[in-house]
Amino acid sequence: MKLLAIRRLWRILRVTIRYRLDDLLFALPLPWHLRILQVLMPWRWLPRSSNPMKRGEALRLALEDLGPVFIKFGQILSTRRDLLPPDIADEMAKLQDQVPPFSSEQSMKLIEEQLGAPISEVFSTFSSIPLASASIAQVHAAQLKTGEDVVVKVIRPGLKPIIAQDIAWLFTLASLAERASPDARRLRPKEVVSDYEKTIYDELDLLREAANTSQLRRNFSGSSLLYVPQIYWQWSRPKVLVMERIYGIPVTDMAALVDQGTDLKKLAERGVEIFFTQVFRDSFFHADMHPGNIFVSTHTPWDPQYIAIDCGIIGSLTPEDQDYLARNLLAFFKRDYRKVAQLHIDSGWVPSDTRINEFEAAIRTVCEPIFERPLKEISFGHLLLHLFQTARRFNMEVQPQLVLLQKTLLNIEGLGRQLYPDLDLWSTAQPYLERWMRERYMPKHVLSNLQQQIEKLPHLAHMARDSFEKFSTNSVQPAAPQLWLNRLLGAGLLVASAQLGLALELHAWPAWLMLGTGLSLVLRR
Repeated sequence: MKLLAIRRLWRILRVTIRYRLDDLLFALPLPWHLRILQVLMPWRWLPRSSNPMKRGEALRLALEDLGPVFIKFGQILSTRRDLLPPDIADEMAKLQDQVPPFSSEQSMKLIEEQLGAPISEVFSTFSSIPLASASIAQVHAAQLKTGEDVVVKVIRPGLKPIIAQDIAWLFTLASLAERASPDARRLRPKEVVSDYEKTIYDELDLLREAANTSQLRRNFSGSSLLYVPQIYWQWSRPKVLVMERIYGIPVTDMAALVDQGTDLKKLAERGVEIFFTQVFRDSFFHADMHPGNIFVSTHTPWDPQYIAIDCGIIGSLTPEDQDYLARNLLAFFKRDYRKVAQLHIDSGWVPSDTRINEFEAAIRTVCEPIFERPLKEISFGHLLLHLFQTARRFNMEVQPQLVLLQKTLLNIEGLGRQLYPDLDLWSTAQPYLERWMRERYMPKHVLSNLQQQIEKLPHLAHMARDSFEKFSTNSVQPAAPQLWLNRLLGAGLLVASAQLGLALELHAWPAWLMLGTGLSLVLRR
């Protein structure tokens, strides 16, 4: 194992030298004792090309040269636009999910091992030539004995040892970078590597992807907006996934979409609606919606429907994040920068001691030039990106789920404007958000939230009573625990009432009703 690790390190070093990635390091403001390395590295004495590659291009080509694990790292790195310089982020986004396939013999052997049966017993037909090949897996076309057309996704063999070695070296490089430069520390390279480690190991378990796909399919069951293929669970395993084969037009094939008479305006608007439905209705959104994972149905082109595949990366938001995000976006629409700043503080996205006037001024400086442009030219995703970058100056810790959200929104917005250049995402999104906010504070929804809060109270009461009995003395009257429990229940309702009252603002009549209920319990004897 040590020999393999050393050989891998030598391979990484060779690629680093070939693409002069050390230039990225020495471009940082390093202390003098690290600058000495420039003299000690012999390859830096060699003559330079008269037409050197740009740093982003060199990094992208190096990752491609290092193989599937590094390609996947670059793809995930491309989602962290809040941390990367724009030129590097743009190059990382160019990394494609196309790598040389592994041998059909290996693929078929692994499938049979996972299924515990010969391929001929499970499938009536099976294509040994892959339909597509990516950094983690490749896909074969097949047909089940029962007649359904399917695709069989199989994980590349021998990836785990390579991933473990590469991640170990990535952590080492990240640690060195953090020690070497304050600028590198600001980019939090160890955090980026840690996110990558979790994501890539999750993607090695195809049952996780299958579960995500099933959930997304259930969320859009019967929907005319989005179709998600069926998972065949009886033939799915950790390293093999059998899924309904879909037939659609790649969303980037504009010629085919036009030929079939697709309503491109409606298609673009529906992409936005799907995004906000996933985020706010379901809190479960497909976070890898690049064009390679999106197709358009060939049925009813006048009423177009999307098809989504590859649900390996899924994002979600807490109810609190949903609420604050919706309020932030609506405040943006109204250019209420004071409220945007206050919401960031209230949500804990920036420290509570942030000077709100300074933060408000910084937000206004970012947003006003953008709002002066025609709405159809304003990028929603880039606005969020600029906001994150501004908030970082005020020690905002960007939450991973918000980064996934921003990256997904950039994909959806870019795709929508490719389909229909005049797409006004703002006017498409605002009615949806306003309707969602109204529905959130309707009595039915409020009472549902109250029921959830009340259901938690007995558990809290039992815990408190156990603690009370543990520390009580013999001098306490027998009725005291029950009286204390009643007061605890009342206090819990008071807290829930206060929280809902603050959230509901002017729509707080249900909260006052709950407040009276809480008071009555507190006063009961």
